[in-house]
Amino acid sequence: MRRRDVPRATRRRLRAVALVSAVALAAAACSGGGGGTGTGDDGNPADPGEPQSGGEITTILDSGFAGDWSTGLDPATSNSTGANLPQNSAIFGGLFTLEPDESGEGAELVPNQAESYEWSDDGLTLTVTLREGIEFSDGTPLNAEAVVWNWIREFSSGSTGAPTVQLDLEREPPDLDQAFLDSLFAALPDDVDRDLIMARLGAIRAVDDLTVEMHLAVPNGSLVNGFPSANINLIGSPTAYAEMGAEAFSTAPVGAGPFVVTENTQNQRLELERNENYFKDGLPYLDRLTFQSVAGDQIAYQTLQSGQGDVIEGISDVALIEQADNNPDVEMHLGTPTSPYVIQLNTRTAPFDEKRAREAIYYATDFEQINQGLFNGQGEMSQSFTASGGLFHHPEVPGYREYDPEQAAEIVDEIGGLKVDLMTTDLSTARRVMTALQTQWQEAGIDVEIDSKPLGDIITEFQGGQWQAILQTAGAWDPSVGIGVAVRFGSTSPFSGTPLPDGAESAQQAIDEGLQTELDELLQAAVLTVDEAEREEHYKAISQYISDEAYGPFGIAFSPAQVMRNGVHGPGLDQPIAALAVNQGVLYDRVWVEQP
Repeated sequence: MRRRDVPRATRRRLRAVALVSAVALAAAACSGGGGGTGTGDDGNPADPGEPQSGGEITTILDSGFAGDWSTGLDPATSNSTGANLPQNSAIFGGLFTLEPDESGEGAELVPNQAESYEWSDDGLTLTVTLREGIEFSDGTPLNAEAVVWNWIREFSSGSTGAPTVQLDLEREPPDLDQAFLDSLFAALPDDVDRDLIMARLGAIRAVDDLTVEMHLAVPNGSLVNGFPSANINLIGSPTAYAEMGAEAFSTAPVGAGPFVVTENTQNQRLELERNENYFKDGLPYLDRLTFQSVAGDQIAYQTLQSGQGDVIEGISDVALIEQADNNPDVEMHLGTPTSPYVIQLNTRTAPFDEKRAREAIYYATDFEQINQGLFNGQGEMSQSFTASGGLFHHPEVPGYREYDPEQAAEIVDEIGGLKVDLMTTDLSTARRVMTALQTQWQEAGIDVEIDSKPLGDIITEFQGGQWQAILQTAGAWDPSVGIGVAVRFGSTSPFSGTPLPDGAESAQQAIDEGLQTELDELLQAAVLTVDEAEREEHYKAISQYISDEAYGPFGIAFSPAQVMRNGVHGPGLDQPIAALAVNQGVLYDRVWVEQP
């Protein structure tokens, strides 16, 4: 058995490249040097001193992303787990966290509520050992039985935050207490397949009070890397769920994280207070934490300036980042980019079921011009699905179709015209990128209608399957998890527009019958090994395949900035962490404010 308290093999290359990228981006963005970036007189980061307990902060979230929790905060039923990382971190804490490494840079996976994990030699059994003595905020134990209860719900309740794993459903379930089974089935959808649930209980089982096993049918080399951005990282109280019911639990879930929910006005304001039952001595530092949702970067910055907020998570408007950099009353810290923009093209419906139409979009798109015009050249260009902060980064792909407006216009004439409906998430920077794309495409003779929608509506569009083109981000620290390449390009993902496998009329049919495309096979091969060099080669092949088939042009990877009033500190704020998806995470149990 291979036991890992803090796995390191997959992090060696990331550390170096993340440091180079962070320094380069910071130098580009901070050229004004207005004193708002936490630097001392010598230009080095100022030492904030020892953390202090007490106080409160309000964190401002963009309503187009993290500020949208319209499907609730129950990890088993939420469809925005990856976007709502700030709320999840504060309420649930998590079995594992992604943190700066020992040198203060890059990122490494660290057991949190878990004490350790280990893989069997054949890579088919993941064993997670929990820390002893952890309790939910209601005083009930976070033990192996609670983890099994949560994992079964999180795989079985329809959440898009569940990871894609092939469980070994051939194992006989152990003898289980009837009260446990009654509690579990009462927390599952009414139409759930009970036989499937029992099969999953054979694959996911409590070995003892602190040990949980997950048995896989095939190895999954990225499963543990994906925990911090997946719903299975978040463990809620089964007792609280039974007492509260589904709706109340979704509004005010009970976890074992550093804070407890006191007030939730959906998609507007989430108020939390210190969890006095938190398992880490002396933490959290804050007494209270509030998340406030606002519409866009401009309002977020105005809210911060007016004194009604203390932290902005993920501000991407370059002009505002520069203002913050030159504002002596705030600090600005750029993160390490992992997620380039991508224009997803739906190959399952016209016009992009034709490859020539997809090629026209590639040739008509000049992301470098957008980088210069909207990002002052600070963005990182990518022809693939990761950026320098992520594993397996391939900035250039052989044969990639680059900007050629004349070629685009020729294709448009050849196919008799091209009309496109382009959407994006309702974020200010995304809207500006979309408007720039509209101008470029129109110059190539493409008729373009644009629209921005809240995150929940974008999810609905994806699931409806009739969309044509959506500007999104693609990438994650590990590209096979979070909002990674499989989510954007796997044929059975609800957020993909790549072709379905031959013989499948729906993603569910493909899953049920085990049908795959060639790209699916490549994506699968990249996670069927724990060998980093092998994964590297698989991801090169995936980059090449997406480019050859013109499934969607990639563009700018720009790491949003964390902006905060002076005196606010913590991991993910003034200590950068590579982003799991779009925004870097914040470890709110260690966020603190300087006291008067």
